[in-house]
Amino acid sequence: MLRFGIAVLTATLLAGPALADSCKATADAKKLHGAALTSFMKKCETDAKTACDAQAADKKLHGAAQTSFTTKCVRDAVGQ
Repeated sequence: MLRFGIAVLTATLLAGPALADSCKATADAKKLHGAALTSFMKKCETDAKTACDAQAADKKLHGAAQTSFTTKCVRDAVGQ
């Protein structure tokens, strides 16, 4: 059972970044421009911030560590 858990965790960690395109890559693939691009990027960044805040809370980060983690996480998710 432990091996199965480790295998699932490893697969999730390795597949997660590969499956999750950045907001910019997704917008480019959808060929968004103008107001549609602005709206999409704003929503995507908001969603990324929410997810990154949750990850920081799960890791029990506080203060500068939380800010640094969240900033990098959002930057990676948005693709900047």
